[in-house]
Amino acid sequence: MTPTPIDGAALLDEVEAFHRRFNVFPTEAAYVAVALWDAHAHLLDCFDSTPRIAFLSPEPGSGKSRALEIVETLVPQPMVAVNASAAALFRAVSGANGRPTILFDEIDTIFGPKAGDNEELRGFLNAGHRRSGVTYRCIGDGGNQTVQAFPSYCAVAVAGLGSLPDTILTRSVVIRMRRRARSERVEAFRARIHEAEGHALRDRLAAWAEQARGQVTGAWPEMPDGVTDRPADVWEPLLAVADAAGGDWPRRAREACLTLVTAAQHTDKHSLGIRLLTDLRDHVLIGIDRLPTIAIIDRLNALDDAPWADLDGKPLDNRKLSRMLGEYMTADNEPIRSRNIRTAGGVLKGFHAADLADAWARYCPPPQNSATSATPLQPSSEPVNL
Repeated sequence: MTPTPIDGAALLDEVEAFHRRFNVFPTEAAYVAVALWDAHAHLLDCFDSTPRIAFLSPEPGSGKSRALEIVETLVPQPMVAVNASAAALFRAVSGANGRPTILFDEIDTIFGPKAGDNEELRGFLNAGHRRSGVTYRCIGDGGNQTVQAFPSYCAVAVAGLGSLPDTILTRSVVIRMRRRARSERVEAFRARIHEAEGHALRDRLAAWAEQARGQVTGAWPEMPDGVTDRPADVWEPLLAVADAAGGDWPRRAREACLTLVTAAQHTDKHSLGIRLLTDLRDHVLIGIDRLPTIAIIDRLNALDDAPWADLDGKPLDNRKLSRMLGEYMTADNEPIRSRNIRTAGGVLKGFHAADLADAWARYCPPPQNSATSATPLQPSSEPVNL
């Protein structure tokens, strides 16, 4: 007997409404992304990769753990992991009981500033982003050890304070949580009452996923303009789910994608090198074609909310600046280096905007205000007045 077709759009509407009962997310885009992520967890084998979803906030009491609790009721085989080791996780993913959906609360205790690097766990989370991802381990005793590959591919949702390592952050849909305002109300979540409602939705998502599997497998959803590379990899499964659901979800999904990707470009820390390039473009070399190193350092160290005045207890100096910029290339494929600049007081070493232009275009997020962004100019022969 052919099962009755399930209206995917209406079902996603119900999943979104379930989240809204208990969570206050910062944007409408966040509700859309979370509902799509819940559904995609039931279709992992259809995709080449799975995005992590990260509920992050600067302070406790922002609803991160509650968001994870609601997700737990909606995804297949949830596995709540707090301080779980990498070995435990990759053995669970490759175990005989089937692939779990890992829910990692208090992730800041693993990757926070006082927690160390935890490279093994970071490697597991990175490898498990791709369907082909595996973790290699030696098994056996003494001279009888052999190398075995453990599959790492699984859906992962995390919640924590602060941020995440860049390698995980760029593989994630990031929801920046905040404390509820006094005017914002949510329903109190009671596990004994509401888990059953979530599980009923979960079972319907699983049934719909079986019907949508053929439509989702191998899909190449159209991306919004400007979403490419890693952000496109992250959003591809979610847009494929939205397209399969139909209704208003394809439009809402692309609007949410553009909103959250743009927000991530402006709020995520990226690497220290990209922060340096961006600050040079947006705050130091604005409309200036070149500037002596000493003036660049003074301006960088004077920036509010910037790390340059305190890098491991020391301010940025000319050697550190030259070393960091030397890792990037000019348009002529040469390392960015300081050059002589003639000033009113003589000849000083400094940097030219034209040498940085290619790195700005390749690595920096788009300027938030193009009217005040730096405009690279051709080097001038006139002396710089300091």
